[in-house]
Amino acid sequence: MLTVWALAALLAGCATETGAHLPENSDQFTQEKSANFVLMDPGAKKSVTHAGLQTATLADGRLQVSAVVRNRENRRLQVQVQCVFKDAGGISTGDETPWQTLILTENGMETVTFQSMNEHARTFTVRVREAR
Repeated sequence: MLTVWALAALLAGCATETGAHLPENSDQFTQEKSANFVLMDPGAKKSVTHAGLQTATLADGRLQVSAVVRNRENRRLQVQVQCVFKDAGGISTGDETPWQTLILTENGMETVTFQSMNEHARTFTVRVREAR
């Protein structure tokens, strides 16, 4: 009898599920759509934060973003930063800056400034990841 139960449990574990499923950690992916500053990997999440974000509209209508990136650790860090410019609805305008390397000293802060390439940008997301 015990063998029958063990076999039934084993076969139940092999069953395949069909149908639509919510993605795992779906909240993680929606954050990038709504947040202005996101950390892209666990290392950045542990070590980096921001001390402020400022925006300005330039005379030609383009958006300028300045981010003060802060090292939370007592060691030197090398990260990469990028800015994705978005329209009023939060959709990318196709204007993404290239990833640039930023070296942060122990508990230090650095300001990084980005400018959109066109006047369609209304909002943005600054993205930070560990240097590759």
